[in-house]
Amino acid sequence: MHGRNRNDIYPGLEVAIILKKDQRTGKRTYGIVQDILTSAPFHSRGIKVRLEDGQVGRVAEINVTEED
Repeated sequence: MHGRNRNDIYPGLEVAIILKKDQRTGKRTYGIVQDILTSAPFHSRGIKVRLEDGQVGRVAEINVTEED
């Protein structure tokens, strides 16, 4: 599931985000949502969140498990 609708995202949710520095490559970073930073109900590039480890990025995928 993509992360473009704010209603689909909440603190404690496991997500994959794309950090600003990784936008060109599309590399995903996995973690748990701490805060939702986008106030709009929809964002075409993904809702911006802060993970529990402090990293900030746009949600690329919801409910994912990290693949090695």
